[in-house]
Amino acid sequence: MATRSFDMAYSYPKEMEIAKKERWPILIPVGTMEYHSTICPYGCDALVSQGFIREMAKKIDCVVMPTIWYGVASYAVGGPETGTIHVDCDTFEQYIYSILKSLFLAGFNRNIYMVIAHQTEDYNPMQLACMKAARKLVFEYLDNTKGYGWWGKNENKAFYQQMSAEDNPWNWVKTIRVATNAPEALKKHGPGGHADAGECSMLEYLYPGTIKLERLCETDDWFAQDADQMTIERGRDYCEESIDNYIKEINAQRGIR
Repeated sequence: MATRSFDMAYSYPKEMEIAKKERWPILIPVGTMEYHSTICPYGCDALVSQGFIREMAKKIDCVVMPTIWYGVASYAVGGPETGTIHVDCDTFEQYIYSILKSLFLAGFNRNIYMVIAHQTEDYNPMQLACMKAARKLVFEYLDNTKGYGWWGKNENKAFYQQMSAEDNPWNWVKTIRVATNAPEALKKHGPGGHADAGECSMLEYLYPGTIKLERLCETDDWFAQDADQMTIERGRDYCEESIDNYIKEINAQRGIR
């Protein structure tokens, strides 16, 4: 079934007002420009997030936000000489904060999801920067709209019990990490890493022809040596299960069954 989803970069005020009124999810692809050996493009993380959201938008009404290409890449995989462009964590946090604040001021203050495909572990710098920016903004918004001491007021003693999941402020802005919520695919194929068979499978599924396996012989990067075992099936399994599970989570938060 076709959805009404649209890309903000190509949209108009009329469509945005519909999305605001119906409280559609706002999906923000967050990526990096990072060295991914000789076989993957620098924008691999951003492309996976972007493609993942594109597939989500086929199944749920949502606003697809412009991709954030530069992020907290770090120089863990390779130094500056490899071409990685690293943005300082604090600088990135402020950038994300400004984007989120603009959305809040425009009336989009619910159901915002920052979709990340960079690093598979919890609470690494880029995810933390996104989360900190979100929580900082939410607290400021609550102070500004409810007044100082809002949580401690007696009339708010049943604050959590009286609200829906959608109205819980800690749910307003979240991070989504691609394919980390796909237990069946992870059991079947194992987890993915960096420029390995797992990540290459997702990128090739989302953007066919992107991986240049013929260049694998040009590197001895240990993390990429199994990339030739990538399959479209593996990428599809990761993405489809992850997307379906996130949509269930998003719909449940919005009270939609």
